[in-house]
Amino acid sequence: MKITSKFPEVGTTIFTVMSQLSVEHQAINLGQGFPDFNPDPRLLDLVTKAMADGFNQYPYMPGIAALRQIVALKIKSLYGHAYDPDTEVTITSGATEAIMSGILAIVGSGDEVIVIEPCYDSYLPAIKLAGATPICIPMTAPDTRNPGFRVDWDKVRSGITPRTKLILINFPHNPTGAIMLAEDLDTLEQITAESNIMIMSDEVYEHIVFDGKPHLSVSTRPALAARSFVISSFGKTTHTTGWKIGYCSAPKEMTAELRKVHQFVVFTVPSPLQHGLAEYSRDASTYLNLPAFYQAKRDRLAAGLQKTRFKALPSPGTFFMLADYSAISDLPEAEFSIWITKEHGVTVIPVSAFYADTKAKESNHKLIRFCFAKKEETLNGAIERLQKV
Repeated sequence: MKITSKFPEVGTTIFTVMSQLSVEHQAINLGQGFPDFNPDPRLLDLVTKAMADGFNQYPYMPGIAALRQIVALKIKSLYGHAYDPDTEVTITSGATEAIMSGILAIVGSGDEVIVIEPCYDSYLPAIKLAGATPICIPMTAPDTRNPGFRVDWDKVRSGITPRTKLILINFPHNPTGAIMLAEDLDTLEQITAESNIMIMSDEVYEHIVFDGKPHLSVSTRPALAARSFVISSFGKTTHTTGWKIGYCSAPKEMTAELRKVHQFVVFTVPSPLQHGLAEYSRDASTYLNLPAFYQAKRDRLAAGLQKTRFKALPSPGTFFMLADYSAISDLPEAEFSIWITKEHGVTVIPVSAFYADTKAKESNHKLIRFCFAKKEETLNGAIERLQKV
């Protein structure tokens, strides 16, 4: 039987390769983006109680009312925008499903979607599966004047055509850690004004922003909120990435279209997890304390890298930190990541993996990504090994 693949270019990803190498070489895995510690025991108890209380059957397709209400209240409190929990908030199977369902709902053949590179690996397949064309706009890479990645909005503006249906952004940004600034929102408003272009804003690291700075959600701007899917993740907020519970907030008309796809992709998401998260998230400290929690881990890794030949880049947000290895090797990023796993027992991810053309010179800046969502002993062990490189 002959199958015509919809994704002939997709094979084993670098993430799978690095994870397998990490196991084979007993490396400390700072590659994949998930915590190596358990969530709050209180949250686990609440989920267990929900199971015992009988919340084990299909919940309401868009998510249970209590959790949608908690999401709407949080957004109103933090960002000032009032979403109707009944018609404008949907609980999804992780942020990845929200991204896929939103894209499938609103773009199709002949449409173009602007994507900022480097980018999370599900964006381009989702766009292609919808029959649309991704238009990749590279961020400006770090240099001596600006140590972090930043969006070149002039390039974004020049990438817009009459076929542009959607602009997909992600801040705080994976993998670079960049955050949205007020001037970025100003420009995005200007670019989309007087157009029918919609926005998808992946904000899964909304509660992991450092140095006392606020997260500037697109929902803080009425003009942007009126045309945006705003996506976030309980997995990142509660250290439960394996539960795959996310949510999408959007205007009523956009939400209606997303839910049409959502109900046939997953229908709904696990009932006891939703009930546990709803009760747990009533306490705002569960997410308001996250910046301090992760900033301590960020600062620990940054201080440790200062004692190595790696040059750490600023990490304003997320639980990732980039590091320049140009003083150590001339290898391309993927090859260097494999080498350091095998030879020094620390697994990382090449930043080039987040570009459409992973081998292009423009995708390789001699940068690797560390995840610092790890136990203290994990970070200390990795730093000790990195000091020997």
